[in-house]
Amino acid sequence: MTKRFWVVGGEYQDPQFRALIPGTEKMVGPFECERKAKTEWTRLTCCPERSPAATVRYSIASERLH
Repeated sequence: MTKRFWVVGGEYQDPQFRALIPGTEKMVGPFECERKAKTEWTRLTCCPERSPAATVRYSIASERLH
Protein backbone atom coordinates (compact mmCIF):
# COMPACT_ATOMS: atom_id res chain seq x y z
CA MET A 1 0.00 0.00 0.00
CA THR A 2 1.28 3.43 -0.94
CA LYS A 3 1.02 6.57 1.17
CA ARG A 4 1.46 10.23 0.46
CA PHE A 5 1.99 12.99 2.98
CA TRP A 6 0.75 16.56 3.47
CA VAL A 7 1.84 19.37 5.80
CA VAL A 8 -1.19 21.24 7.14
CA GLY A 9 -1.68 24.07 9.61
CA GLY A 10 -1.41 27.81 10.02
CA GLU A 11 -1.80 30.44 12.72
CA TYR A 12 -4.31 29.75 15.46
CA GLN A 13 -6.48 32.22 17.36
CA ASP A 14 -5.10 31.25 20.77
CA PRO A 15 -2.51 29.02 22.43
CA GLN A 16 -5.09 26.25 22.89
CA PHE A 17 -4.95 25.68 19.09
CA ARG A 18 -8.73 25.27 18.75
CA ALA A 19 -9.39 27.41 15.65
CA LEU A 20 -7.25 28.71 12.80
CA ILE A 21 -7.26 32.40 11.93
CA PRO A 22 -9.11 32.60 8.60
CA GLY A 23 -6.75 33.17 5.70
CA THR A 24 -3.69 31.67 7.42
CA GLU A 25 -4.52 28.06 6.55
CA LYS A 26 -1.88 26.26 4.55
CA MET A 27 -1.67 22.80 3.00
CA VAL A 28 1.60 21.80 1.33
CA GLY A 29 2.13 18.61 -0.65
CA PRO A 30 1.66 15.93 -1.60
CA PHE A 31 4.99 14.38 -0.69
CA GLU A 32 5.79 10.85 -1.76
CA CYS A 33 7.86 10.12 1.35
CA GLU A 34 7.56 11.12 4.99
CA ARG A 35 11.14 12.43 5.07
CA LYS A 36 10.33 15.14 2.52
CA ALA A 37 7.18 16.09 4.45
CA LYS A 38 9.25 16.36 7.66
CA THR A 39 11.73 18.62 5.88
CA GLU A 40 8.89 20.95 4.84
CA TRP A 41 7.35 20.77 8.33
CA THR A 42 10.72 21.82 9.79
CA ARG A 43 11.01 24.70 7.34
CA LEU A 44 7.54 26.00 8.21
CA THR A 45 7.77 25.41 11.96
CA CYS A 46 11.34 26.28 12.87
CA CYS A 47 12.07 29.24 10.62
CA PRO A 48 11.56 32.39 12.78
CA GLU A 49 10.95 34.72 9.85
CA ARG A 50 8.17 32.44 8.56
CA SER A 51 6.47 31.62 11.87
CA PRO A 52 7.15 34.43 14.36
CA ALA A 53 4.04 33.75 16.44
CA ALA A 54 3.82 31.13 19.18
CA THR A 55 0.38 30.24 17.85
CA VAL A 56 1.64 28.86 14.51
CA ARG A 57 1.38 25.08 14.26
CA TYR A 58 1.74 22.55 11.47
CA SER A 59 1.18 18.80 11.38
CA ILE A 60 1.97 16.01 8.96
CA ALA A 61 -1.03 14.10 7.65
CA SER A 62 -0.89 10.94 5.57
CA GLU A 63 -3.33 9.26 3.24
CA ARG A 64 -3.37 5.75 1.87
CA LEU A 65 -3.52 5.28 -1.84
CA HIS A 66 -4.95 2.06 -3.25
